[in-house]
Amino acid sequence: MTAITGHRGARNLWAENSLTGFRNAVELGCDAIEFDIHLTDAGELVVIHDPTLDRTTDGTGPVRALTPETRRSTRLENGGDCVPTLAEVLAVLAPADGLGIHAEIKLDEKGEAYPGIAGKVAAVIEAHGLAPRTHLTSFSAAVLEDCRAAAPGIARLISADEAWVGRQGGLEAFIKMATGLADLVALRHDFLAANWDEACRLWPKAQLCAWTVNDEETMRDWLARDVGHLTSDRPDLALAARGAMR
Repeated sequence: MTAITGHRGARNLWAENSLTGFRNAVELGCDAIEFDIHLTDAGELVVIHDPTLDRTTDGTGPVRALTPETRRSTRLENGGDCVPTLAEVLAVLAPADGLGIHAEIKLDEKGEAYPGIAGKVAAVIEAHGLAPRTHLTSFSAAVLEDCRAAAPGIARLISADEAWVGRQGGLEAFIKMATGLADLVALRHDFLAANWDEACRLWPKAQLCAWTVNDEETMRDWLARDVGHLTSDRPDLALAARGAMR
């Protein structure tokens, strides 16, 4: 059965990467929740997608410049929450028994990895007892290599779109690179659909993820294919579609 992952909580329903969104996505019955992590110069692991504050908050400038005080006073758009820390998010998700966690480690505003972030993220996840339920995720193979070194016991997921795969020399070369580095391979849904047979030949179908699927017709198509994982900004629709197909 295809697992349904709420993307940035459920960002088409509530403010993305917000504690409100995470609480509500858990209530929907998502199988997993996905979110994004940056590291501030003050040493806080914060959950927000972009490396800058401008798009999703009432603040401006790089996320890394947030202090604990300015983080608490910076408000997410379309909601009243402040930018949450990783620990705050995990405290919301931890009580949901069996809920998967897809924790994406992001790059900074220069497209560079935050020094030591993989180990810091792993330490917080392990402190909450959530390592068995977590995939550390990234579009960066180098970041996932850091995750493997820092926390070999936490599963990993690598994400890619057509351009990313093309830079590796094609799907077969990409899968070869991912072998041993990732446990799940997440591909943009339109690219994965166009290369479905090859992808299933190269990688176990149950460990393939289609992202980000938001319309019901496409959701039903992926559910009919029995893809392992489906990531959506509207997990409510995906869950309803899955229930109707049982």
